Amino acid sequence: MDSIETVKEILKGLADAVIAYDEEKTVELARTALEKGIDPSDAILKGLAVGMDEVGKLYEKQEYFVPELLLCADSMSAAVDVLKPHIKLETQAKPYSVVIGTVEGDIHEIGKNLVRIMYEAAGWTVYDLGADVKIPRFLDEQKRTGADVVAISSLMTTSMLAIPEVIKTIKEYDPGITVMVGGAPLSREMAMAYGADGFAHSCGTAVKETLNALNRVKTRPE
Repeated sequence: MDSIETVKEILKGLADAVIAYDEEKTVELARTALEKGIDPSDAILKGLAVGMDEVGKLYEKQEYFVPELLLCADSMSAAVDVLKPHIKLETQAKPYSVVIGTVEGDIHEIGKNLVRIMYEAAGWTVYDLGADVKIPRFLDEQKRTGADVVAISSLMTTSMLAIPEVIKTIKEYDPGITVMVGGAPLSREMAMAYGADGFAHSCGTAVKETLNALNRVKTRPE
């Protein structure tokens, strides 16, 4: 492992390259990170995801628009493809699985797709339902796959009103299924009020927040 300064420089470089939607640079720095002995999970979570979170802020401020957002996502994905095969999955007690989708009435997929990338990078099995997913489909897919988590995304204030109904449907079937929610119009307080077990405000925090939610559900009194 190189010096702390070198590691910080590479991680910042990864973040900056994502923000600049420089796919060639993100791939180059991802390879450099591996050569320097940087944990690939750190390269993703402390480098690429940090950059993508900043991209999200630029989008919210209308300094970036959908084309830039897609280019940034492509840059991040290309680097993740380099890093992912080197992640040591044995650090995870078991391979978790998640059903993920954007609720009915909402065709936005960019945020959901970024979260999917983070789950996949962490070694999770991901069942992606896409966008505009009808309420029963979330539970049907969980039943089919036996997934540990159902993750629901909403990017519109109108579509987020469907989230409580999705959660109710899932919890009535099995209160032990962990339900995560996320999306720009939501907050942690709203997520909890809707009956969710966890909330992630960005792709960079999604995996950590989901693991925390899983632990809370496991230790919750019957």
